[in-house]
Amino acid sequence: MKERSALWKERVESASVTHPLADLYCGDHWTQSRRLEAAASKAGFDARLWVASAGLGLQPVSESAPAYAATFSTRHADSVATSTDGSAKWWGHLQDGTGRATLQELGNSGPVLLVLSEVYARAMTAELHALGETASETLLFGGGEEIPGIHRVAADAGLRRALGGTLTSLNVRMAASWLQHCEDDRLTSKTTSDSWHEWAASVSKPEQHNRKPMTDDEVISFIRQQTADQPGISRTRLLRLLRDSGRACEQGRFANLYIRIMGER
Repeated sequence: MKERSALWKERVESASVTHPLADLYCGDHWTQSRRLEAAASKAGFDARLWVASAGLGLQPVSESAPAYAATFSTRHADSVATSTDGSAKWWGHLQDGTGRATLQELGNSGPVLLVLSEVYARAMTAELHALGETASETLLFGGGEEIPGIHRVAADAGLRRALGGTLTSLNVRMAASWLQHCEDDRLTSKTTSDSWHEWAASVSKPEQHNRKPMTDDEVISFIRQQTADQPGISRTRLLRLLRDSGRACEQGRFANLYIRIMGER
């Protein structure tokens, strides 16, 4: 793992072509993340957007990097590890020399608002616990467990209808709605928390999946259209988009059709 991560860092650092991180990412989650920064500023906070990357470590969005593909999600073609323990070790190696700061350092500078999926939070567990011990105020949307010193708001799929968007951007949209309920200069004040949770309880509705089955030709058409519109999109992400649109396809059948289409190119 250490040798592999060292080789990865060497390749990233020696790349001749780089792009601002603000331009490197795409998709609904990233679009909402950029809007979240604006929402935090509007709420009165000195907002600076950082990226927790499986390929770059913790980076400010103002940094540049080469195009890359890496994720902590397991069973994925671009997975950096096959287990939670492996992901945690990979994150540690990335942060050692590549990451621009640690979560603790950010926490020492002021309030921290985190939006993390469960798999990313588990990879960053050690830093999250250290952040909880040192930071004065931290708010986490998503994540995978309760951490002392961190106010966590677990993902609630029942809010998707009220907030819109896909499940992949749900945590970011929840964070933005929280900022809209901020009534003072603290992220985690009781007034703000009570106001947001009262709102969430009033609009949350459990989702019922009555997806429409698709023929092979319909699935193939969907794959071709989406891969043309979003070059480099993963198979897992494609299937999620399809299901989020209210349509159904078995995972194995989708995988076989995806492999067939990509093999034709």
